[in-house]
Amino acid sequence: MSERPPSVLLIMVDQLAASWLPAYGHDVVSAPNLTALAREGVTFDAAYCASPLCAPSRASLLTGLLPSRTGVYDNAAEMRASLPTVTHQLRAAGYATTLAGKMHFVGPDQLHGFEERLTPDVYPAGLDWTPDWRAPMDERLPWYHTMESVLRPGVSAASMQVDYDDEVCFHAVRAIFDHARLRRDEPFFLVASFTSPHDPWELPARWWDRYDPDAIPLPDVPAIPFGDADPHSRRLRDMCRTDAAGLTDEQIRRARHAYFAAISYIDDRIGQVLGALAESGLEDETIVVFTADHGEMLGERGLWYKMAFFEDAARVPLLVRAPDGLAVGGARVAEPVSLLDLAPTLVDLAGLDPAPPASDGVSLARVLRGDGGRGAPVVAEYLAEGVVAPMVMVREGHAKLIRCPGDPELVFDLADDPAELTSVGGEGRDAGAALRTEADRRWDLDALGEAVVASQAERRVVVPALNRGRHAPWDYEPRPEASMRYVRSKADLYELQRRARLDTGD
Repeated sequence: MSERPPSVLLIMVDQLAASWLPAYGHDVVSAPNLTALAREGVTFDAAYCASPLCAPSRASLLTGLLPSRTGVYDNAAEMRASLPTVTHQLRAAGYATTLAGKMHFVGPDQLHGFEERLTPDVYPAGLDWTPDWRAPMDERLPWYHTMESVLRPGVSAASMQVDYDDEVCFHAVRAIFDHARLRRDEPFFLVASFTSPHDPWELPARWWDRYDPDAIPLPDVPAIPFGDADPHSRRLRDMCRTDAAGLTDEQIRRARHAYFAAISYIDDRIGQVLGALAESGLEDETIVVFTADHGEMLGERGLWYKMAFFEDAARVPLLVRAPDGLAVGGARVAEPVSLLDLAPTLVDLAGLDPAPPASDGVSLARVLRGDGGRGAPVVAEYLAEGVVAPMVMVREGHAKLIRCPGDPELVFDLADDPAELTSVGGEGRDAGAALRTEADRRWDLDALGEAVVASQAERRVVVPALNRGRHAPWDYEPRPEASMRYVRSKADLYELQRRARLDTGD
């Protein structure tokens, strides 16, 4: 390892729960590259997203701040340009900062500290997907999730998801080689962020055919009768029209088959990126982090997609492989941690002083070295569609609290009840006492609810105005600098060829 701070390769995927990976015990899914990464690095067994929804989770990952502090409450809430991110801190310290892929930034700033962005985003940067907590619960907005992805997965020669992720993989690989060729003396922060295995699940046959349809398991927890489900689960089922779909066992298996194929597809693409890191000679000086923005229920309890605090929606994979001295290879960490911890951890590993505002996460540098624990409860928030008041989560030890005004509190003991079937709630139960104290201390849910509704109201004034007349999109459009990449009349032919060559160690 060199004298300079370590480089960082952050690989993200979309909508992948830890429970669907072989590194976390799944015995059907095939993901050999991620399995190898887990074997070489540190595996966090209980890592949680800050919010089980794309944009809020990603904003929190980059800032170390909960959605209530970033203002990114939902998938159409602007991330303000003045909000410090880990990218800003690393760039100011001399890191080359590059983004390839999805980050779901909403608003005019589509960089948030990145020097360059190599692809467009897969989702829009506008305010149109704004929820409305003042509307009746049975009023559907046109962008709500439907069951189409579950009802119509399948083998496809081409699809939007695969097109996008092939592009992300290509640009991430080239970015690694470009850094090795042109900026080798600088540390880098490269984010390669894929959209798979987010639905729709439409994969070419070579990934679909890796699985025997008869080997695809049905959910461990079948659909809970609607009247017996908790209020939030009922809201999600109504919002997505899950029960109206009348799914058969064959349809559930086929959707899960397609999701598993999507995991295998994206594992192959991740293998290409990790292979480029090794071939470039940068592997030994680079921290590799793998995670997802949130999970996927995949039919468990009768729920699909995310937007809940059950384990399959909120618990995500977190794998970290680091140069010698920074992490214990092959270790597993059982203590709950948060994606809020990533920003302060990377700042710590880079040898930098934290920048304001103070993070809601904590540095895991000591945990990676095996020198101690995290030592604090894990917290998360959900402030988007499907609720009409803030929903929050606290996890400490084996206990988890889910609180939403108007709903009964849920307290689960995950050691005795990993499927979260029986709430041990009740003011007299010890399992939830410390968690309630933490929730009371941390949140004024009435005030937070008022802030969310005010934000929604502002945006619902702006959206129709921006959609009238001439449209000026905020969506990012890469402008490739091709004028001097290949042979041109004003370039020295042989010098260009020499600069573009990157020899292997052999």
